[in-house]
Amino acid sequence: MPVCAYAHTGMLIFGLKCLNIMDVTIFAPPKKGLRPMNPMVKILAGSASKYLGETIAKEFGVELGNVIIQRFSDGEFQPSIEETVRGMDVIIVQSTFPPSDNLMELLLLIDAAKRASAKRIVAVIPYFGLARQDRKDKPRVAIGAKLVANLLTAAGVDRVITMDLHAEQIQGFFEVPVDHLYASTIFVPYLKSQNIPDLLIAAPDTGGTKRANAYAKLLGSDLAICYKQRKVANQVESMTVIGDVQGKNVVIVDDMCDTAGTLCKAAEVMIQNGALSVRAICTHPVFSGQAYERIQDSVLEEMIVTNSIPLKEDRPQEKVKVLSVASLFGGVLTNLIDNRSISSNFIIS
Repeated sequence: MPVCAYAHTGMLIFGLKCLNIMDVTIFAPPKKGLRPMNPMVKILAGSASKYLGETIAKEFGVELGNVIIQRFSDGEFQPSIEETVRGMDVIIVQSTFPPSDNLMELLLLIDAAKRASAKRIVAVIPYFGLARQDRKDKPRVAIGAKLVANLLTAAGVDRVITMDLHAEQIQGFFEVPVDHLYASTIFVPYLKSQNIPDLLIAAPDTGGTKRANAYAKLLGSDLAICYKQRKVANQVESMTVIGDVQGKNVVIVDDMCDTAGTLCKAAEVMIQNGALSVRAICTHPVFSGQAYERIQDSVLEEMIVTNSIPLKEDRPQEKVKVLSVASLFGGVLTNLIDNRSISSNFIIS
């Protein structure tokens, strides 16, 4: 059954900052009446994703549970769940972006829920950190993504829900069920609502070809690929375009944006090859180093991201548009708790 969506502009408050959010609502198959509130479900959030946990809980129809983080002078911290969770389905929302304290906090919350006799523990990890470490690409390196999977399982998690993993094979690192959602559920309806003429989808590198090709098929557009060469990590030495971008409005699709060097370089190369305009879609706005400044000074017309990671309040954001993932996760959690299929809640890319 096809997924339909609509978008409207809204304002959400993240921390102390008010951000302009395009809240995209995802419709599941029609339901008979309203879902009664389940008193045996508790949604909690770590400190790094409390802004997102609140909106997901609202979409689900419950109040966010009370969690207190006690911090010691030496940097140690101890999360405490201030409500009973005995016999409940406990859902913990926390993205594991740097610093590593965010991952440790998630592990401690899972352990706390397990020791408080929770019936089932579901970790909602919109951004799964260390996902770039999915294999041994040179001697004597760790496979960080597998280590994180082991840690989550050892802590006591029963299920993991995440979105746009950097490497999809990470699902196989877990010994518990993993629901891998796709941000195309949000991005594709948004792009359709913009009615961009002469649309062309592009991959910023050869590794993103599969994702970009899926978007191109869903949107009925042509595809271009950027071929890049690096000397060191996070630094592009040269880049060329495979495909005709002349007279096209290009949308570059990627799963995450770290320093924004590749995306900004790809946009520049597209314009040099005759593109009319360039936008970028990126699920996870890691935005480290000078990423905000690079985006602001680039030829990109727009950088479209999700709120899987909060933006930094003191950096330029004029070109950044944030789409909320709360409806997507809220709908999936509703179907999960009600033992219904979740396949209708996302578009596979």
